[in-house]
Amino acid sequence: MGKLDGKVAVVTGGNSGIGLATAKRFVDEGAYVFITGRRQAELEAAAREIGRNVTAVRGDVANLDDLDRLFATVKDVKGRVDVLFANAGGGELVPFGSVTEEHFDKTFNSNVKGTLFTVQKALPLVPDGAAVILNGSIAGSKGMAAFSVYNATKAALRSFARSWTVDLKERKIRVNVVSPGPIETPGLTGLASNDEELAQIRAGLTASVPLGRIGTPDEIAKAVVFLASDDSSFVAGVELFVDGGMAQI
Repeated sequence: MGKLDGKVAVVTGGNSGIGLATAKRFVDEGAYVFITGRRQAELEAAAREIGRNVTAVRGDVANLDDLDRLFATVKDVKGRVDVLFANAGGGELVPFGSVTEEHFDKTFNSNVKGTLFTVQKALPLVPDGAAVILNGSIAGSKGMAAFSVYNATKAALRSFARSWTVDLKERKIRVNVVSPGPIETPGLTGLASNDEELAQIRAGLTASVPLGRIGTPDEIAKAVVFLASDDSSFVAGVELFVDGGMAQI
């Protein structure tokens, strides 16, 4: 018997990295999962990898029409959302002093606007007692060079979880944040412009982690399953760090 038997879950950004690993874990635990992503081919490949109990809906969380189409599909197919993992987002290294309006808008639209409207538009389908998990980051708690805009978006998500826990308390909807440390994902790879730069980034991150390594997407997925399941039935408004100790020292 799985921890999410009979549950209906939505995972934004479920086409790769943490989102894909979590969608696979959700299905393994008995859930039916809807995944989103902006790139159709990659999204279809993710659905094939998950293999069963999955519907893929192409869309960008920063586009409100795409979100409407996502939740219209969920409503038509399953009628509810028991677990929502607002995972989609990203960031780029841009030194302070070189931040452009385009970079600011892109990052905040994806990470903050996209998360807010993902959750708000899901609410009519979310039953009382459901679980909402936001994908934060240790970047919301630490000062990380050339990452100030991204850092600020993740701090905003931590604030959302506190506020929404109060906003939704009458409905007993649990809103929590999972905050990964450095994880081996396409997003990490995308921070570098070449292999040498990527090796330097990995070495610097590894040296900052007390456990001495970069984490895996599945290690985050396991924590998200905990926050999605009844194992965390008395957990609300928290930030769960899964970071090898990086933000804890």
